[in-house]
Amino acid sequence: MSDTNLVYAYAVLRRTPEAASAAAQLRGVAGEPIHLVDPAVTSPPLAFAVGQVPPADYDDAPLQAHLDDLDWLESTVRSHHAVVAALMASGAAVLPLRLATVFRDEDTARQALDTRRGYFLSLLDRLTGHVELGVKIYAAPDITPPEAGTGPEQDPVTGLGAGRAYQVIRRRRQRRNEEAWRTVAQAAARLTETAGALAVDRVTHTPERGSLAGTAPGTNIGNDAYLVPKDRVTAFRTGILTAAQGVSGLRVEITGPWAPYSFALQPQPHEETAA
Repeated sequence: MSDTNLVYAYAVLRRTPEAASAAAQLRGVAGEPIHLVDPAVTSPPLAFAVGQVPPADYDDAPLQAHLDDLDWLESTVRSHHAVVAALMASGAAVLPLRLATVFRDEDTARQALDTRRGYFLSLLDRLTGHVELGVKIYAAPDITPPEAGTGPEQDPVTGLGAGRAYQVIRRRRQRRNEEAWRTVAQAAARLTETAGALAVDRVTHTPERGSLAGTAPGTNIGNDAYLVPKDRVTAFRTGILTAAQGVSGLRVEITGPWAPYSFALQPQPHEETAA
């Protein structure tokens, strides 16, 4: 493992005096000062926002170990996002890079910028003036467990023996529960259509389960990111919340606006970002 610091890249952006000034005020994941690195080709101006980080934490082997440490990971994610958010707040069009995008040195970072220059510029053109909003949809339909009480006040059945009546009641409840889920699923689909019509793009993420889902009631059945023009954020929120009003068993949560993480860097065949 080298003793020379590595270069941690946070984002790609167009170099402007405002962006350079904002970067100079920031500290990164290792408490390091942030600055801009320019490629050999300088027109139009493009740059990485980077910081110097210790190989003891960010070389391949220690980094892999750290990624299993949830406390370290949470702290690093927060620091990474804080840099990206501050650059975005300066007015710069920002392409946030994946967590722990690390280069051996600044020359390697410059080469990566030159190699993928056209790709980065096309993404900046597409995403300038847009932000990411997250929409999570939770289903909590009113259902009755099949094993619940079988008294006549719950499910009156007459003219049948006890065993037969119990089976009839179970089937009724199952049909009611299936219908309740179907109603919520249909409402969720309509909500997703509404969100898609208000945005310019959508990325579908895996619904959250277990500890990731938190303690709020309901099952997460939708977990999507939407690319929304900055001047349409309020209209997007209002449209989604209005569409969800009055739908029994459906809850929606809107987060953001964020830098467009889900839309910034799609996988490429010969990606050369990491060391």
